[in-house]
Amino acid sequence: MTPLLQPETVFDPEVLRAQFPILSRQVNGQPLIYLDNAASAQKPECVIEAVANTYRHSYANVHRGLHTLANEATEAFEAARTKIAAFLGSPSRDHIVLTKGASEAINLVASSFGAGLKAGDEIILSQMEHHSNIVPWHFLRERQGVVIRWAPVDDTGALDLEGFKALLNEKTKLVAITHMSNVLGTVTPAKTLVELAHQAGAAILLDGSQAAVHMPVNVSDLGCDFYVFTGHKLYGPNGTGALYAAGDWLARLQPYQGGGEMIAEVYEDRVIYAEGPHKFEAGTPMIADIIGLGAAIDWLNTQDRMAMFEYERALMDRTLAMMSEIKGLRLIGTAQDKGAIISFAIDGAHPHDLAQLMDKYGVAVRAGHHCAHPLMQRFGITGTVRASFAPYNTLSDGEGFVAALNKALSFLI
Repeated sequence: MTPLLQPETVFDPEVLRAQFPILSRQVNGQPLIYLDNAASAQKPECVIEAVANTYRHSYANVHRGLHTLANEATEAFEAARTKIAAFLGSPSRDHIVLTKGASEAINLVASSFGAGLKAGDEIILSQMEHHSNIVPWHFLRERQGVVIRWAPVDDTGALDLEGFKALLNEKTKLVAITHMSNVLGTVTPAKTLVELAHQAGAAILLDGSQAAVHMPVNVSDLGCDFYVFTGHKLYGPNGTGALYAAGDWLARLQPYQGGGEMIAEVYEDRVIYAEGPHKFEAGTPMIADIIGLGAAIDWLNTQDRMAMFEYERALMDRTLAMMSEIKGLRLIGTAQDKGAIISFAIDGAHPHDLAQLMDKYGVAVRAGHHCAHPLMQRFGITGTVRASFAPYNTLSDGEGFVAALNKALSFLI
């Protein structure tokens, strides 16, 4: 067993690892080294069981039934909303819209908030955004003449705060920006961005798809108007996520989709919409999976999350040290206090070739543009290899990753 990287932490990554069944398997005859956590995290047994037990014992459609199974399913489903609200520091569960992920949550805001925008109104994004926080705003550019302006990142991958400030003006209606980059690991100064946006009279949406996984988030303290995250990166099931909307935004915005559940009454000549978050939850939701997301949050709440974050970063630093002798290595994203993501390119080796060869040694990493074309263009590259860490990774994972990388390079260079 590899010694703990930080024996003083209050959790043991080996004990944590044992709770994730998939991590005991082999790939191509080698122990699995899973370093693709920024794309999607693995699931602990308690989450798997929560989903399975819902289907085994208490599955039914939620909210409208009068029978026992419907009541049990509704209670567990709505309990997950309450857990998400507490997890994000929301003042009330009534501010939490349950979605199929961060992409749907951002599209919801783009559709509903965006309906009030006109030609010439401006939205500020950053060069490090995921396509999910770019393409919905391009819809508004294409269809309504909204102008997208781009906050730059510097050569380390940090947000250029002065460049961001220079973009704010009376035409700025919304800022939509990541809390932590999925490519760089950069943690943006979210609270400062919120204050600057509000001073300019603009609303602000934070994409917490990565940040909510790795650090405590308190939306009340941040003061943001909207915050989104996705469940599958948070050790929960895919097809789950949430939108937090501050104040009376949910009352002010029009629904995103129509269907069952999001209505109070329907007539031939009019519709009366449901109140609160239900107005934005058309159709039958991912019931068992949302319950599973609640279980993932319960699991996370048993952990020392800052200790986990610090452990992941220490593991990243040790892995980077082992990579320091690799010739032609270019790290993409070296901002201070970044999250545990290593993105890199190597002269003479295509990222896809490296990832495929490393898979032969049981190492799972991501290669490509990571749904961040503008960021790739900013750094003058077409893609990177990305190794992203979770608290169930160990130092032996880092060692195996570097060994596999060197073996792959021996075939390519």
